[in-house]
Amino acid sequence: MPTTRRELLRWQFEMTWSLFEYHLERLRPDDFLWEPAALCWTMRRDAAGTWRPDWAETEPDPVPVPTIAWVTWHIGWWWGVALDHAQGRTPRERDDIVWPGPGEASVEWLRGLRAEWTSVLDRLEEPDLDAAAPFPWQGDPGMTVGHMLAWLNAELMKNASEIGQLRMVRAARRSD
Repeated sequence: MPTTRRELLRWQFEMTWSLFEYHLERLRPDDFLWEPAALCWTMRRDAAGTWRPDWAETEPDPVPVPTIAWVTWHIGWWWGVALDHAQGRTPRERDDIVWPGPGEASVEWLRGLRAEWTSVLDRLEEPDLDAAAPFPWQGDPGMTVGHMLAWLNAELMKNASEIGQLRMVRAARRSD
C-alpha cells in the first residue's frame, strides 16, 4: 500500500492508466473519426495534410461532442505541455501539438507520453511535491507539483472515460 504522497499519486496514475489501456487496446482505426452527434469536434487535415483540431477560443454553448480523435489530441496537448513544464522545456503552443492520425499511431503516441511521464515521476522525491507548480497554475504560490500530478491524474481519468464511453457506444451501435 502507498505510504507517501508520491507513491499514492503514482498508484492513482497507474490505476487510471490501466483503465485507459483497456480502451486503447480495443480501439479500431475507424473509431477515431466516428462522429457521434451532429454537433461534433474532431480532427481535420489542413491544406498541408497536418491534422488540426476543431477549436473555439470561447467554449460554445452547447459544447460539441468530441470524437475519439479529438480527445486523443487533447490528451497529447495538455500532457505534452505538462511534460514540457515538468522537464524545464519551453512549453509548446496548442498548434505545435501534432496529432499522428487515427489508429495505432495515436495509441503509441499516448503510450509514449505515459513512458515519458513515468520517467518524470520516477525522478521526483517527496520534497519535490511541495515546489510551486509549473503548470497549469503558473504563478499561484498555493499550487504545488503535487497538485499538478493530482490534476494530471484527474484529467487523464476524465479523458479516458470519455474515450471509453465513445468506444462502447460505437461498439454497441455496430452490434445492433
